[in-house]
Order: sequence, then C-alpha cells, then structure tokens
Amino acid sequence: MGESNQVAARLAQRIDQGEAKVAVIGLGYVGLPIALSYAHAGFSVLGFDIDVRKVESLAAGECYIQHLDPQRLISALEAGRFAATHDFDRLAEMDVLVICVPTPLDAHRQPDLSYVLATTQEIALRLRVGQLILLESTTYPGTTDTDVVESLAGAGLRLGEEYFLAFSPEREDPGNPDFQTTDIPKVVGGVDAVSGDLAEAFYRQAFQQVERVSSARVAEAAKLMENIFRAVNIALVNELKVVYDRMGIDIWEVLDAAATKPFGFMRFNPGPGWGGHCIPIDPFYLSWKAREYGVTPRFIELAGQVNIEMTAYVVEKVMLALNDQGKALRGSRILVLGLAYKPDVDDPRESPAFEVIHRLLELGAEVVYHDPHIPRAPAMRSWPDLPALTSQPLTEAEIGAADAVLVVTDHKAVDYALVERSASLIIDTRGVYGRLERAAGGATIVRA
Repeated sequence: MGESNQVAARLAQRIDQGEAKVAVIGLGYVGLPIALSYAHAGFSVLGFDIDVRKVESLAAGECYIQHLDPQRLISALEAGRFAATHDFDRLAEMDVLVICVPTPLDAHRQPDLSYVLATTQEIALRLRVGQLILLESTTYPGTTDTDVVESLAGAGLRLGEEYFLAFSPEREDPGNPDFQTTDIPKVVGGVDAVSGDLAEAFYRQAFQQVERVSSARVAEAAKLMENIFRAVNIALVNELKVVYDRMGIDIWEVLDAAATKPFGFMRFNPGPGWGGHCIPIDPFYLSWKAREYGVTPRFIELAGQVNIEMTAYVVEKVMLALNDQGKALRGSRILVLGLAYKPDVDDPRESPAFEVIHRLLELGAEVVYHDPHIPRAPAMRSWPDLPALTSQPLTEAEIGAADAVLVVTDHKAVDYALVERSASLIIDTRGVYGRLERAAGGATIVRA
C-alpha cells in the first residue's frame, strides 16, 4: 500500500482489527443483508435510510425483508453492533461508507443516477480525511471514477490520499437458500490502487472469497455482463416459446429434453416477462453508455424488446383462451397468482405481474390476485395508476368465481391441485402443470 500514505495505513489497520465503523446507505434488499453481515463479523454498523418507517422497524427488531432470518437482526441489535438512522450528519463518524441505493431507469428507459448522486452529495458535505467509500449500486462503466468523483469533488479532499473510492457490485439473490450474502464471491475494483487495496481488505473481513480486478470500470462491467447474459438467454427462450407454441410443441418438454445434455447447454426457463431490479434494468445501462462510444449493442436491445413484449403475449393468450370458452375478456374476472418477480420471495420490483394486470384492466377485465408473500400490492414507479389491491384468500369459492386463473409467479406455497380442481380455465406461464400430477377432469389448462 506504501508506507508514505499514513492515512491509508491507519484505515487499513482499523479494518484489519475490526475497529472500522461501517455505514450502509440504503437498507433494502442489498443494504440490509450487507449491514447484518458486517455486524455478524464483529464490526460496528450504522444503517442509513431516508425511509423513516424502515428505521423505526429495524429499531424495533422488525425485519421487513421476508427471506432474511429475523434473528440476525435481533442478534445484531442485542450485541450493540447495529443501529439504523435517517440522520445523515452521522456519516462523518464512519470509516467505511457502503452505498446501496437504487439505480432505476427513467420514463425514457435511460439510466437514473439521481439516488446515487443525491447520496454522494450528502457524503461530500461531511466527507473527512480517512474514509473509504464503496459503491455497490449497479451502473454503467465509468460511473464511479467520473460521476461519483465529480460529486465528491466539492469536499476538497485528494482521492487516493485523503479519501478512497471503489466499486463492488452487489450479487444478492433473494430467496436462494444455497447462497447467502457472504457465500457469494465479491468482485471489487478501486478507482486507484490504494483504494482497491483498502476495499479488498474490507470485503475480506466478511466475505469468503474476494476477486480483485484492475479498476472500478472492470467491476462495473462485470456486473452488467452477468445480467446481460441472463437477459439475452431469457429473451431467447421466451422467443422460442412463442415459435414452438405456433408449431404445437411444448417448450417445457423441449427444455427437459435439451437439459439432459451434460455439456454445452445451460437451461433458462420462459415466463411472462422479466422482473427484479437487475435483469430488466441493467442491460439498458450498458446500451445507453455504449452510444457514447458510437456503438449500438443490438443483442441487448433485441433482448429487451422480446422480454418487454412477453406481457402482451400472455394477455393475448388469456383473451384467446376465454374466447374458446365463449367469453370476452371485457367483464371477465381474472385471478392472478403471484405478484413477486420470482418464486417464494416478497420482492415485487419490476415484476411482469404489474404490467399484465395493467393490460388486463385496460381491456376491461376485473382483476384480483393471490400472493402468499405480498398481502398488499405496493405502489410501483412504473405503474402508478394501478388500483389498490390486496391478496385474496385462495379458497375454492374464490377460484371458482374466476373466469380464468393466470399463473404469473410459481410460489411453492400455492395449492395448485386445489386451483386445478376448482378452476374452469388456467393460463400457466411458468410450466407449473407440467411438473405436477394432473387431476382427471380438472380445469382446461393453456400454456402461455
């Protein structure tokens, strides 16, 4: 690290001895697991969030993220290693500041860095000598070493000598029982070598494996690479679903057959669209940035187009299935199963369910939903005009009252056998009824 940099040496010593005070800014699906992981590793952690309700819930020992073990929060509070606040003046007390705020798209599907920049401006007002700042919010290459550096410039401190800056992409997979936060290898790249050294040392205190790369830009690009790979393959299998459907071929049987090959094939399953905070958003960050360099990333844009169009395909399948039963979509009651973007979590971010519901309502359908993990449909940035909906109990009467049941998210907690016995028509976007024993004389089932 260089003995001449005494500021960096002192911070490195505090990190190595577990004495560094850690701030985590943004206590959502990324920030809260990070905060609790460092509290568990023995660090003193202070979480920051502008949402007062989150701060109050955490202070009361109430964990609002369903897939996190609430005992982790309670243990951290009891040990005095974790607290939450909305007082950003306390940032000056911290040694390491981890930024975990949203990076959405705006109304024109362009990157919205407003949350990152608002956060870094708050930091700049309080930035002191000897602090390490780590950005974990997914973004395009160059954000950390240009946008963030410029936002912090007003503090008047020298980067790499008086304060330090690095990027490390979050890799949370909510609801995945096989990988907890600190089990997942952590990629990190510094804006300069000293910042990279400090960031690597910090992450090694809690993560089992840390992969150091040469720069923040490489780390930013690696995160986009991961999610663009998934987005393109999801689009491919969704497009093939439409093609095979026209041919009268079951995509799920095709995938089962293809997956028997032990090499050269990686399975992706089709669905009603894409969801979550990463896959529908991150590819457009690179697509937008690439234009600055005179490049049009056609694969990314085509994948986006295919995945966005899947919700229209699903609604069309609902309409045609009802038509086959002599019913119009207008006035029909549709029971949507699942609001979350993936199975067995309470995370609705960018879920295709909301666009499907929006389209059904526009066409005159009556829509109700059931989701065992989301009792009340939250307000969503992309669909601000949706009516307030609450999850309906999945009873025989509720299912029977629906003209069609639409499976959007395949939660394990749903009694699909009951649904099949009680429904007259099921539109299945997740291949659920190819995985279950079918009841004789059950509902008409249409794949979508």
